[in-house]
Amino acid sequence: QVQLVESGGGLVQAGGSLRLSCAASGRTFTFSRHAMGWFRQAPGKERELVAAISWRGSSTYYADSVKGRFTISRDNAQNTVYLQMNSLKPEDTAAYYCAADRGMALSTTIRAYDYWGQGTQVTVSS
Repeated sequence: QVQLVESGGGLVQAGGSLRLSCAASGRTFTFSRHAMGWFRQAPGKERELVAAISWRGSSTYYADSVKGRFTISRDNAQNTVYLQMNSLKPEDTAAYYCAADRGMALSTTIRAYDYWGQGTQVTVSS
């Protein structure tokens, strides 16, 4: 069984920063063999990919809406993926989910992600 546990969400003023973490575990899950992604879902909206990173961290993807403000990174020794969020805007308010891709190369389609965390809420006040 694979567990992905997010942390670091909270309430922040516009222009502020947050750093999300996602710790992965599982007896048969080798973190370094999976690309990882961060998704978000606001009330009444579809879940969208925010950022993704390949197994070694050599390739990254960012949604246009967060490019230049968010940075995804990973530490394979710690089985953890991070999302540094700077210059936060009220429209970034959403539940943020960590997900593990079934493969090593990053994917931008939600169907490629097999494992999901429970989510952490990010609220940005204006």
